Amino acid sequence: MTTWMAIVDLLTQGKPDWVRAELLAIAGIAASVIADRGPCDAPIVVTCDGPRTRIYCLYDDNAVDGSAANEDPLGFDPLKGNWQVSLPCTADDLTWVQTALRRRSRRITARVLQERVISDKSMAGIQSKHLVLNPRGFLGT
Repeated sequence: MTTWMAIVDLLTQGKPDWVRAELLAIAGIAASVIADRGPCDAPIVVTCDGPRTRIYCLYDDNAVDGSAANEDPLGFDPLKGNWQVSLPCTADDLTWVQTALRRRSRRITARVLQERVISDKSMAGIQSKHLVLNPRGFLGT
């Protein structure tokens, strides 16, 4: 629970109370995902109208050593505009985690560890770059 509280503090600096409350509403679920080591190799991903934020957690000797840790404050607002948070979890836990999250928030979702996060904004970019092959151009007709 302490780790999720630190993440909430990192994300909500200066944000209205309702934002903090929405993140705290899923504290038990997030703590379970963190305890299952989901964010060790797959990040917690925060998307917004600004830069994407990836948060990894350190475990065991790496957590004690701390040399790989970066706990500096962010130089931007990670919850600017239309924000979303995606939690990585094991395939075995995905169904219950998604169900529990839906009851508490529409902005916070879960995904299987190996799944990439594609935001609505990046999907629009992918769709706008969709190319259509015109075979006549190759034939010179």
